[in-house]
Amino acid sequence: MKLVILVLLASFQLLAQSGGKEHPVKYPTVYRTIQIDGLSIFYREAGPKGAPALLLMHGLPSSSRMFEPLLSRLSDRYHLVAPDYPGFGHSDWPDPKKFAYTFDHIAQIMNHFTEALGLSRYTLYMQDYGGPVGFRMVLAHPERIQALIVQDAVAHNSGLGANWKTRRAFWADRAANESALRANLLSLATTRTRHAGNDPDQERYNPDLWTDEFAFLSQPGQAEIQSDLFYDYRTNVEAYPKWQRWMREQQPRLLVIWGKYESSFDPSEPEAYARDVPKAQVHIVDGGHFAMDTAADEIATLVRDFAASIH
Repeated sequence: MKLVILVLLASFQLLAQSGGKEHPVKYPTVYRTIQIDGLSIFYREAGPKGAPALLLMHGLPSSSRMFEPLLSRLSDRYHLVAPDYPGFGHSDWPDPKKFAYTFDHIAQIMNHFTEALGLSRYTLYMQDYGGPVGFRMVLAHPERIQALIVQDAVAHNSGLGANWKTRRAFWADRAANESALRANLLSLATTRTRHAGNDPDQERYNPDLWTDEFAFLSQPGQAEIQSDLFYDYRTNVEAYPKWQRWMREQQPRLLVIWGKYESSFDPSEPEAYARDVPKAQVHIVDGGHFAMDTAADEIATLVRDFAASIH
């Protein structure tokens, strides 16, 4: 009871200091759905629509929720849009027997999504699966791209580390390796490792991060959806040379953000981007594969400064 009274007193003091007025966030995040190609696509949006646009593409097994730290920190100056892919988050999860879960298909739907929202020019932020979705969007409509931000996403075969041995075996023989792939890719242990990696300070990580994602992966149909999509991941490896060639030829404005404790990909990947785009800004931050878990302020500052240099 004493604690409740103290909290109330503190609240009244703050209210008195502000002249009795509340100070709401100027551009709060809103949560919307839109029909794209017969599917309900969920997205988060923040910031003024006339401001420079940042299109945020999420990874596995996350959703647009991973970008909440950026939406809350950057909406004063930028128009941020973060969709959930089909089969993820709050977007529709069509039956994989009736819907092709491929990166080509998802990229096509995401391009249609941007057209429906009137996003004709934007900086593209790609994390993990956001890389293969985003690079396909880039090659389909390069005129829409103002700049690229890559956070823990791969565009070089050398960036796939040792834990990809099981995954490559799955691509070579799906039937023989499906159960091993699901244990490797979709297990609770792997879901946890994606966040905390080998960070010596494990107490920094909220366990809800991976238990929520594992609960998502455990939903009926998700194992089939994610297996189908990951089987198609082999097409990303085949496409890497095209993405690299585009970067080398176009020399886009590029910001690379990499978690110090990244465990899904090889630590050489940021240097590979810098070889393709020598003027790229490369920053290693204090985090894992989902670096915003622990480095949200640092990443928001990097993105803000990078975006400001473009506009």
